[in-house]
Amino acid sequence: MGLVVGATAPRELAALRDVAPDLAFLVPGIGAQGGDAAAALSSGRATAGAAGSVAGGGLVVNVSRGIAGAARGAGDPAAAVAAAAAEWAGRLPVLQSLP
Repeated sequence: MGLVVGATAPRELAALRDVAPDLAFLVPGIGAQGGDAAAALSSGRATAGAAGSVAGGGLVVNVSRGIAGAARGAGDPAAAVAAAAAEWAGRLPVLQSLP
């Protein structure tokens, strides 16, 4: 079980993490919607339970528009999407160091 918590509401994200320290969070709203990635990463990571002990700290961050949108007008859409995904992976360390 997990919760959907928007990155555009960082105070609420932090408050919900206090209430649910071990649940996974799906975090939409970063990228085109203007959510705060730093706040989501600092306040959203699980602090207890199984979700807190795995790579990503129980966060699933959705930036689909930011990645898929890179294909628009690109000479090589696949390369543009791969580059955008790599850039977001660098900005969101929850996507790194997966087993």
